[in-house]
Amino acid sequence: MIEFRWRAVTAAAGAVALTVAGVGVAEAAAAPPAFTFLAATPNVTAERYSDSEGVYIALDLGLHVIAGKDAFEIRAKRAGYDKPITAHQMVVKGGKKTPVALPAGTVTDFSGLKDFTTIVFKDKAGKVVTQYKTPFCGNSYSSGRTRRDAPATNPYPTRCGGENPFTLGAVWGVQAGWDATVTDQPMNGTGLSKLKAGKYTVTATVDAKYQKLFAIPANKATAKVTVTVVDVKNEEKRAAAASAAAAAKPKTAGGHGLHHGEGDASRQVSSRLAEFRAAASRPAQLKAVPATGPKPDLKSLPAWGISLAEGVNEKTGKPDGKWYVNFGATVWNAGTSPLLVDGFRRTGTELMDAYQYFFDAKGKQVGSRPAGTMEWDAREGHLHWHFTDFAQYNLLAADKKLAVRSGKEAFCLANTDAVDYTMAGAKWRPENTDLATSCGANTVVAVREVLDIGNGDTYSQDRPGQSFDITKLKNGTYYIQVLANPSKKLAELSTSNNTALRQIIIGGTAKKRTLTVPKVYGITG
Repeated sequence: MIEFRWRAVTAAAGAVALTVAGVGVAEAAAAPPAFTFLAATPNVTAERYSDSEGVYIALDLGLHVIAGKDAFEIRAKRAGYDKPITAHQMVVKGGKKTPVALPAGTVTDFSGLKDFTTIVFKDKAGKVVTQYKTPFCGNSYSSGRTRRDAPATNPYPTRCGGENPFTLGAVWGVQAGWDATVTDQPMNGTGLSKLKAGKYTVTATVDAKYQKLFAIPANKATAKVTVTVVDVKNEEKRAAAASAAAAAKPKTAGGHGLHHGEGDASRQVSSRLAEFRAAASRPAQLKAVPATGPKPDLKSLPAWGISLAEGVNEKTGKPDGKWYVNFGATVWNAGTSPLLVDGFRRTGTELMDAYQYFFDAKGKQVGSRPAGTMEWDAREGHLHWHFTDFAQYNLLAADKKLAVRSGKEAFCLANTDAVDYTMAGAKWRPENTDLATSCGANTVVAVREVLDIGNGDTYSQDRPGQSFDITKLKNGTYYIQVLANPSKKLAELSTSNNTALRQIIIGGTAKKRTLTVPKVYGITG
């Protein structure tokens, strides 16, 4: 049986302060331990829904870690895609952050510290029903300070990273005196479906090697929670759970915010967010691009999440004889300045003049230059402003000549992927992370689109007109080309890294095409 997981915070977990292990949110601890592991409440309720599609479990064990006097910070990086990931803990020594290497094998991907927690479910008789291990990175949307003397803000990212197989570097952290949730769901999608209605004792334990690495006392490395699983028959709740579980499932290629299959008009709210609105007046124009100073550097990553899809007639729902190659395409900013483009509307039209802005080493704006246009896309599923000169996707034949061109040529920029947060100037908590925050409605007079340092923008090409139509192509070797800044209207540090190629092999027959995607740098994604 397929298991889908749906995460929900129970009322009990949300109402109980973090007072376990002597740490309370109301008062500062006299001498907080460097790293505390705890459960927020000893009792939680998990709602269980089942139907012909599978089992849905709404579970939150309320597991947390709390950083002590200093922030807990890990930096993971690989020098190249064919190189292993190395990780360092940033330890404060003499008032300065000093990197301390973590043992090899501690970090094997960008999801976090491997096998950080072991979680065991036992029934009333003490029999183990299910158990699994989970990683930990510390980055969290829902973190908060747990002592009154903790810093006011949290600088660390809100997500672990690694959704993109071509991620280069990640930063994970828990601010001093703040908490971070610990992953309590099985990563491989199995385990929770074994739970039936009833009461369970759950024991969560930090792995011994991490107890030693992070100075967690053995008697403070385990948390116990009593979980009561109840069956819920309510059809409305069950449907909501199924929908939430489906939405949480990874998308074929990308699945980042609203860049998977484009946008949702109901979420185009940037016109009401002051921080994403440019002044409705034409800026002073530089005579030339600044010869020195920070600039963005757009790099294309190899296409990923590549798949083959058979076309379907929208009216009949039956195959229409066409075949498509779907793919995810990422362009990221590896430069020394964010890419910031403001669009200024030509009054009464659905066209904007786009300008790229430049900054000095201190972040002070020094001027702007024309960078093409932005246009309103009124098609269903779009309904936002597109910057017309950001990227281009082509399918090249074996001789590298154009075979098929993607219909996707205009984009709304958003920081959908953390590609390398270890580089200097990387923005760990970007504001515009999906179409809802950066693309604008048709009622705006100006739009700002930003790609921050260390961040990438991924578009999933899985629609006719955007994916490659290979129906009439001969079998053979082809290359998916991701090309950034195709018209070179954007100023950047270098244009030598704007192109990335990914080999694919098309085979089969007209009635049944096949697709083979060779590894690149050992990466299959």
